[in-house]
Amino acid sequence: MYFEPEIETMPEGELAALKFFRLINTLNRCSRSPGYQKIFKANSVDINKIKTLEDFRSLPFTTKNDLRENYPWGFLAISKGEVVRLHSSSGTTGQATVILYSKQDLDSWANLVARCMYMAGARPSDIFQNMSGYGMFTGGLGFQYGAEWLGMVTVPAGAGNSKRQLRFIQDFGTTVVHILPSYALHLGAIFKEEGVDPASLPIKIAFIGAEPHSDYTRKRIENLLRVKAYNSYGLSEMNGPGVAFECQEQNGLHIWEDAYLVEIINPKTLEPVPDGEIGELVITSLNRQAMPLIRFRTRDLTRILPGKCPCGRTHIRLDRFKGRSDDMFIVKGVNVFPLQIETVLMNSPEVGTNYSIILETINDVDVMTVNVEVREEIFTGDIKGLNKLSDTITAALKSELLFTPKVKLVEPGSLPQSEGKAVRVIDKRKLY
Repeated sequence: MYFEPEIETMPEGELAALKFFRLINTLNRCSRSPGYQKIFKANSVDINKIKTLEDFRSLPFTTKNDLRENYPWGFLAISKGEVVRLHSSSGTTGQATVILYSKQDLDSWANLVARCMYMAGARPSDIFQNMSGYGMFTGGLGFQYGAEWLGMVTVPAGAGNSKRQLRFIQDFGTTVVHILPSYALHLGAIFKEEGVDPASLPIKIAFIGAEPHSDYTRKRIENLLRVKAYNSYGLSEMNGPGVAFECQEQNGLHIWEDAYLVEIINPKTLEPVPDGEIGELVITSLNRQAMPLIRFRTRDLTRILPGKCPCGRTHIRLDRFKGRSDDMFIVKGVNVFPLQIETVLMNSPEVGTNYSIILETINDVDVMTVNVEVREEIFTGDIKGLNKLSDTITAALKSELLFTPKVKLVEPGSLPQSEGKAVRVIDKRKLY
């Protein structure tokens, strides 16, 4: 039932003591990095005065901007000779950020991912197919090493090439997959095109993550692929995947408190919010050597779920993520998260697997158009039926967003399909 029983079911008092012990070690390691030396000096930080968690909350936050400003080696807390790998962001929105790893960091990361996969039902006897991109993206290698640590036969298929994915599943008897939610929906359509009944395939578990997605999307994936889909959460600044994961109860994501110290703050006031209230997730790494990070602002919005999980694990659970404090956009004075729109769309059985959100300024007024692929059988030439569906979706979106967007129904496969993270929002507005 447990990959590491002593850690996963550790009593609350013992877990708190372990966290604080590792926190002090982390602060000492951070003091060796040039980046934190500058931050500590600028904020008059004396780590020797940190005696409690309350003292710890007086320390400054770390942001992506800090990582960019100290690129490439500024946050390194060990010698370069001890570094064995790095991962980097694309830098498409500015200077890239880099995450550095020691051998121990990689082993610890692989163990955490294996712990997650085992928690969701994967076992050494399974065949694991990784349909995620490799290279600088942490998702591919994170799951690869975690699966190998667990002991599964691993098929590093990579992203895309859906017909080859299907052949690998059939030839090797794949039972567990890692896949982006948007690609899982696309793959389901490929199965249908190829005349393959998903129920005839050996897959039983799908690990989905890297993109925000609603529970409706998860249920659709489960119905399309005939699998049990488990939500995963990770970010490159905290290794990558393996930070938090659903157990088989699927009532929140356990975040591993022996590796991560969790805070939930109000993203505007930066003050902590009570347990159960939605806010921004802030994480401190507790077991990293090369590049430990203190109070890193993830920008991801969630809450700590109250109560204990029936699975017996004592680590706190995070709710499904609402979105990000920095992917929110404003239309007609309303704060909008893409996940709100997806939730409405995926609750409609007539809607297909892809959509896009176009933001434009027309006659000095912001206009939001939602392009929605609908199922092939909907295009029967019945204009009244299409208009009715469009009106239904528009009304549902208006109820959720409190303003009326434009809705355009399009044929399946007509919107761009990405093999990486789906690009849902295209902002063409004059923002000034």
